[in-house]
Amino acid sequence: MKLYTTITSLQKALKEERLKGLKVGFVPTMGALHKGHLSLVEMAASMCDIVVVSIFVNPTQFNDKNDLANYPRTLESDMKLLSTIRCEYIFSPSVGEVYPVPDTRKFEFGALETVMEGKFRPGHFNGVAQVVSRLLEIVLPDKAFFGRKDFQQMAVINELVRQLNLPVEIIPCDIVREKDGLAMSSRNKLLLPEYRKCAPLIYQTLKEAKEFAMKKKVAEVKKYVVSQINATQLLNVEYFEIVDDTTLIPIKNWNETGTKVGCIAVFAGKIRLIDNIVF
Repeated sequence: MKLYTTITSLQKALKEERLKGLKVGFVPTMGALHKGHLSLVEMAASMCDIVVVSIFVNPTQFNDKNDLANYPRTLESDMKLLSTIRCEYIFSPSVGEVYPVPDTRKFEFGALETVMEGKFRPGHFNGVAQVVSRLLEIVLPDKAFFGRKDFQQMAVINELVRQLNLPVEIIPCDIVREKDGLAMSSRNKLLLPEYRKCAPLIYQTLKEAKEFAMKKKVAEVKKYVVSQINATQLLNVEYFEIVDDTTLIPIKNWNETGTKVGCIAVFAGKIRLIDNIVF
């Protein structure tokens, strides 16, 4: 496992690998790694000859300066964790290396960026598109691996790749959960004990809603999820939407065509958690 901090040095190393005919898999992360990230790396290792993991806290996707400042940065422990599995290259550049000049590009993703996360975090997905496109252009992977926990982000990245005609296959990977059901997230480390104790209620409620969903109207299911979670007083639902898995447009009834996904964002104190479930 080798650490690179500059684009030139990483690209030189990867060029040599490609000359051998080896396929490159890429897992972009913002660090503070956990088992969920490792599952992406393991998936990449199972499908590719070479695995590159980037560790870069991207400032352009944070619309809250405090969130950016408080985001955990744990490169040393991240490297120790990655040393336990197969990972050939770590790319941990500075902000100036990724953005030698300010990235002023504006992307248009239509409804994909205006609902849910896009509605409550204006500019977030433009920042995601900036950094993902930049990293994909740097690494030039054959396949890139992303977690389904960030469901809306997956849809945006697929559209980004289509718009820019990037020669990469995007591989979605299943959500990895703690034993109590809480979706693994770097933000979980920031939860105070009392909030961490009640946070599993999010997924528990989503599962309950799925069990009786078809027997009730969509609006009733949405109301149930919000009321159940908010009843704890320690949790506060920012949004819960049941959407078409391709367009991300909220559905009104169950007989609409396509797969339906319930997407949720919840504040546990000051920490914001997201999750989703397929209905």
